Amino acid sequence: MSGHSKWSSIKHKKAVKDARRGKLFSKLIKEITVAARLGGGDLNGNPRLRTAVQTARENSMPNDNIDRAIKKGTGELEGTTYEEVTYEGYGPGGVAIMANALTDNRTVADLRRVFEKNGGNMGSAGCVAWMFHKRGVITIEAGKTDEDRLMEIALDAGADDVADTGAGFEVVTAPDRFEAVKTAIQGAGIETASAEVTMVPENTVSITGKDAERTIRLLEELDDHDDVQTVASNADFSQEDLERLSA
Repeated sequence: MSGHSKWSSIKHKKAVKDARRGKLFSKLIKEITVAARLGGGDLNGNPRLRTAVQTARENSMPNDNIDRAIKKGTGELEGTTYEEVTYEGYGPGGVAIMANALTDNRTVADLRRVFEKNGGNMGSAGCVAWMFHKRGVITIEAGKTDEDRLMEIALDAGADDVADTGAGFEVVTAPDRFEAVKTAIQGAGIETASAEVTMVPENTVSITGKDAERTIRLLEELDDHDDVQTVASNADFSQEDLERLSA
Protein backbone atom coordinates (compact mmCIF):
# COMPACT_ATOMS: atom_id res chain seq x y z
CA MET A 1 0.00 0.00 0.00
CA SER A 2 2.88 2.38 0.66
CA GLY A 3 3.63 2.71 -3.04
CA HIS A 4 0.11 3.92 -3.66
CA SER A 5 0.32 6.44 -0.83
CA LYS A 6 3.58 7.92 -2.04
CA TRP A 7 2.40 8.34 -5.63
CA SER A 8 -0.83 9.87 -4.32
CA SER A 9 1.08 12.44 -2.30
CA ILE A 10 2.76 13.67 -5.48
CA LYS A 11 -0.36 13.41 -7.61
CA HIS A 12 -2.54 15.45 -5.26
CA LYS A 13 0.03 18.25 -5.06
CA LYS A 14 -0.11 18.38 -8.84
CA ALA A 15 -3.92 18.42 -8.77
CA VAL A 16 -3.81 21.97 -7.40
CA LYS A 17 -2.06 23.07 -10.58
CA ASP A 18 -4.51 21.06 -12.69
CA ALA A 19 -7.43 22.86 -11.06
CA ARG A 20 -5.95 26.24 -11.96
CA ARG A 21 -5.59 25.14 -15.57
CA GLY A 22 -9.12 23.79 -15.74
CA LYS A 23 -7.80 20.31 -16.53
CA LEU A 24 -9.21 18.81 -13.36
CA PHE A 25 -12.69 20.14 -14.19
CA SER A 26 -12.50 18.61 -17.65
CA LYS A 27 -11.67 15.19 -16.21
CA LEU A 28 -14.38 15.41 -13.57
CA ILE A 29 -16.99 16.38 -16.18
CA LYS A 30 -16.07 13.31 -18.24
CA GLU A 31 -16.43 11.06 -15.20
CA ILE A 32 -19.82 12.55 -14.29
CA THR A 33 -21.05 12.17 -17.88
CA VAL A 34 -19.97 8.53 -18.16
CA ALA A 35 -21.30 7.68 -14.70
CA ALA A 36 -24.70 9.16 -15.62
CA ARG A 37 -24.73 7.33 -18.95
CA LEU A 38 -23.98 3.98 -17.36
CA GLY A 39 -26.07 4.23 -14.19
CA GLY A 40 -28.62 7.00 -14.71
CA GLY A 41 -28.86 10.53 -13.36
CA ASP A 42 -30.20 9.74 -9.87
CA LEU A 43 -27.43 10.29 -7.33
CA ASN A 44 -29.15 8.13 -4.72
CA GLY A 45 -29.32 5.15 -7.07
CA ASN A 46 -25.96 5.61 -8.78
CA PRO A 47 -22.97 5.36 -6.38
CA ARG A 48 -20.40 6.11 -9.07
CA LEU A 49 -22.21 9.29 -10.05
CA ARG A 50 -22.67 10.29 -6.42
CA THR A 51 -18.93 9.96 -5.79
CA ALA A 52 -18.07 11.90 -8.95
CA VAL A 53 -20.44 14.73 -8.05
CA GLN A 54 -19.12 14.90 -4.48
CA THR A 55 -15.56 15.11 -5.79
CA ALA A 56 -16.56 17.86 -8.21
CA ARG A 57 -18.22 19.86 -5.44
CA GLU A 58 -15.19 19.43 -3.18
CA ASN A 59 -13.14 20.98 -5.97
CA SER A 60 -15.53 23.95 -6.26
CA MET A 61 -17.10 23.00 -9.60
CA PRO A 62 -20.22 25.14 -10.22
CA ASN A 63 -23.53 23.29 -9.97
CA ASP A 64 -24.46 24.35 -13.51
CA ASN A 65 -21.43 22.48 -14.87
CA ILE A 66 -22.37 19.39 -12.87
CA ASP A 67 -26.00 19.48 -14.01
CA ARG A 68 -25.01 19.84 -17.67
CA ALA A 69 -22.60 16.92 -17.41
CA ILE A 70 -25.31 14.72 -15.90
CA LYS A 71 -27.81 15.70 -18.60
CA LYS A 72 -25.27 14.95 -21.32
CA GLY A 73 -24.79 11.53 -19.80
CA THR A 74 -28.50 10.78 -19.60
CA GLY A 75 -29.12 12.09 -23.12
CA GLU A 76 -31.15 15.16 -22.10
CA LEU A 77 -28.47 17.30 -23.70
CA GLU A 78 -26.35 16.51 -26.71
CA GLY A 79 -22.81 15.47 -25.83
CA THR A 80 -19.81 13.34 -26.72
CA THR A 81 -19.90 9.61 -26.04
CA TYR A 82 -16.77 8.57 -24.17
CA GLU A 83 -15.37 5.06 -24.18
CA GLU A 84 -13.78 3.59 -21.07
CA VAL A 85 -10.37 2.08 -21.83
CA THR A 86 -7.68 0.70 -19.53
CA TYR A 87 -4.08 0.80 -20.73
CA GLU A 88 -1.45 -1.39 -19.07
CA GLY A 89 2.30 -1.50 -19.18
CA TYR A 90 5.64 -1.44 -17.42
CA GLY A 91 7.87 1.38 -16.28
CA PRO A 92 11.58 1.50 -15.37
CA GLY A 93 12.66 -1.34 -13.11
CA GLY A 94 9.69 -3.47 -14.10
CA VAL A 95 7.13 -1.30 -12.28
CA ALA A 96 3.54 -2.23 -13.22
CA ILE A 97 1.32 0.65 -14.37
CA MET A 98 -2.39 0.98 -15.20
CA ALA A 99 -3.97 4.06 -16.78
CA ASN A 100 -7.75 4.33 -16.96
CA ALA A 101 -9.04 6.66 -19.67
CA LEU A 102 -12.32 8.12 -20.88
CA THR A 103 -11.91 8.99 -24.52
CA ASP A 104 -13.86 9.70 -27.70
CA ASN A 105 -10.97 8.30 -29.73
CA ARG A 106 -8.16 5.81 -29.24
CA THR A 107 -5.33 7.37 -27.29
CA VAL A 108 -3.15 4.28 -27.46
CA ALA A 109 -0.53 5.85 -29.76
CA ASP A 110 -0.13 8.88 -27.48
CA LEU A 111 0.27 6.79 -24.36
CA ARG A 112 2.64 4.32 -26.01
CA ARG A 113 4.94 7.26 -26.79
CA VAL A 114 4.74 8.44 -23.16
CA PHE A 115 5.71 4.97 -21.93
CA GLU A 116 8.60 4.57 -24.36
CA LYS A 117 10.18 8.01 -23.92
CA ASN A 118 10.31 7.45 -20.15
CA GLY A 119 11.94 4.03 -20.22
CA GLY A 120 8.78 1.91 -20.15
CA ASN A 121 6.64 -0.04 -22.57
CA MET A 122 2.94 -0.57 -23.08
CA GLY A 123 1.76 -4.17 -22.73
CA SER A 124 -1.29 -6.14 -23.80
CA ALA A 125 -4.61 -6.08 -21.97
CA GLY A 126 -4.38 -8.02 -18.73
CA CYS A 127 -0.59 -8.00 -18.49
CA VAL A 128 -0.56 -6.24 -15.10
CA ALA A 129 -4.25 -5.98 -14.12
CA TRP A 130 -3.99 -9.17 -12.09
CA MET A 131 -1.63 -7.37 -9.69
CA PHE A 132 -4.26 -4.78 -8.71
CA HIS A 133 -7.63 -4.65 -6.96
CA LYS A 134 -10.16 -1.81 -6.93
CA ARG A 135 -10.27 -0.28 -3.47
CA GLY A 136 -11.36 2.90 -1.75
CA VAL A 137 -8.36 4.74 -0.31
CA ILE A 138 -8.55 7.68 2.08
CA THR A 139 -5.38 9.38 3.29
CA ILE A 140 -4.96 11.61 6.33
CA GLU A 141 -1.83 13.64 6.99
CA ALA A 142 0.12 13.16 10.22
CA GLY A 143 -1.09 15.37 13.05
CA LYS A 144 -4.71 15.54 11.87
CA THR A 145 -5.85 12.76 14.21
CA ASP A 146 -4.52 9.90 16.31
CA GLU A 147 -4.54 6.30 15.14
CA ASP A 148 -6.86 4.91 17.81
CA ARG A 149 -9.59 7.48 17.14
CA LEU A 150 -9.30 7.12 13.37
CA MET A 151 -9.37 3.34 13.58
CA GLU A 152 -12.50 3.34 15.73
CA ILE A 153 -14.36 5.70 13.38
CA ALA A 154 -13.21 4.02 10.16
CA LEU A 155 -13.75 0.41 11.21
CA ASP A 156 -17.17 1.18 12.68
CA ALA A 157 -18.14 2.70 9.32
CA GLY A 158 -17.03 -0.43 7.44
CA ALA A 159 -13.37 0.14 6.52
CA ASP A 160 -11.16 -2.91 5.97
CA ASP A 161 -7.91 -1.50 7.31
CA VAL A 162 -6.19 1.54 8.79
CA ALA A 163 -2.42 1.77 8.34
CA ASP A 164 0.25 4.17 9.58
CA THR A 165 2.28 5.18 6.51
CA GLY A 166 4.87 7.22 8.38
CA ALA A 167 3.59 10.42 6.79
CA GLY A 168 0.08 9.93 8.12
CA PHE A 169 -2.64 7.29 7.83
CA GLU A 170 -4.23 5.36 5.01
CA VAL A 171 -7.76 3.94 5.29
CA VAL A 172 -8.70 1.15 2.88
CA THR A 173 -12.26 0.16 2.06
CA ALA A 174 -14.24 -1.99 -0.33
CA PRO A 175 -15.53 0.24 -3.17
CA ASP A 176 -19.13 -0.02 -1.99
CA ARG A 177 -18.17 1.14 1.53
CA PHE A 178 -15.98 4.04 0.41
CA GLU A 179 -18.61 6.78 0.68
CA ALA A 180 -19.84 5.67 4.11
CA VAL A 181 -16.32 5.56 5.52
CA LYS A 182 -15.30 8.88 3.97
CA THR A 183 -18.47 10.54 5.30
CA ALA A 184 -17.86 9.15 8.79
CA ILE A 185 -14.26 10.37 8.88
CA GLN A 186 -15.04 13.84 7.57
CA GLY A 187 -18.17 14.03 9.75
CA ALA A 188 -15.94 13.51 12.78
CA GLY A 189 -14.01 16.64 11.81
CA ILE A 190 -10.96 14.80 10.49
CA GLU A 191 -9.48 16.49 7.41
CA THR A 192 -8.64 14.11 4.54
CA ALA A 193 -5.69 14.73 2.23
CA SER A 194 -7.15 12.58 -0.55
CA ALA A 195 -10.04 10.19 -1.06
CA GLU A 196 -10.64 8.09 -4.15
CA VAL A 197 -11.65 4.71 -5.49
CA THR A 198 -8.62 3.45 -7.38
CA MET A 199 -6.60 0.41 -8.35
CA VAL A 200 -4.31 -0.68 -5.51
CA PRO A 201 -1.42 -3.14 -6.00
CA GLU A 202 -1.14 -6.36 -4.03
CA ASN A 203 2.64 -5.92 -3.78
CA THR A 204 5.06 -3.09 -4.49
CA VAL A 205 8.43 -2.81 -6.24
CA SER A 206 11.11 -0.66 -4.61
CA ILE A 207 12.90 1.68 -7.01
CA THR A 208 15.46 4.40 -6.34
CA GLY A 209 17.68 6.91 -8.08
CA LYS A 210 17.33 7.32 -11.84
CA ASP A 211 14.60 4.69 -12.12
CA ALA A 212 12.56 6.53 -9.49
CA GLU A 213 12.99 9.81 -11.34
CA ARG A 214 11.93 8.31 -14.67
CA THR A 215 8.99 6.51 -13.09
CA ILE A 216 7.66 9.68 -11.46
CA ARG A 217 7.98 11.48 -14.79
CA LEU A 218 6.16 8.64 -16.58
CA LEU A 219 3.32 8.59 -14.03
CA GLU A 220 2.95 12.37 -14.14
CA GLU A 221 2.87 12.50 -17.94
CA LEU A 222 0.26 9.73 -18.08
CA ASP A 223 -1.83 11.48 -15.43
CA ASP A 224 -1.47 14.77 -17.30
CA HIS A 225 -2.99 13.36 -20.51
CA ASP A 226 -6.41 14.88 -21.20
CA ASP A 227 -8.12 11.50 -21.56
CA VAL A 228 -6.53 9.74 -18.59
CA GLN A 229 -8.67 9.76 -15.45
CA THR A 230 -6.57 7.72 -13.02
CA VAL A 231 -3.10 6.20 -12.92
CA ALA A 232 -2.02 3.37 -10.63
CA SER A 233 1.36 1.77 -10.12
CA ASN A 234 3.11 -0.64 -7.77
CA ALA A 235 6.21 1.55 -7.45
CA ASP A 236 7.52 2.14 -3.92
CA PHE A 237 9.80 5.18 -3.66
CA SER A 238 12.31 5.82 -0.92
CA GLN A 239 11.49 8.77 1.33
CA GLU A 240 14.66 10.52 0.15
CA ASP A 241 13.70 10.20 -3.52
CA LEU A 242 10.12 11.17 -2.77
CA GLU A 243 11.13 14.42 -1.07
CA ARG A 244 13.59 15.23 -3.85
CA LEU A 245 11.20 14.51 -6.70
CA SER A 246 8.12 16.16 -5.22
CA ALA A 247 9.89 19.36 -4.18
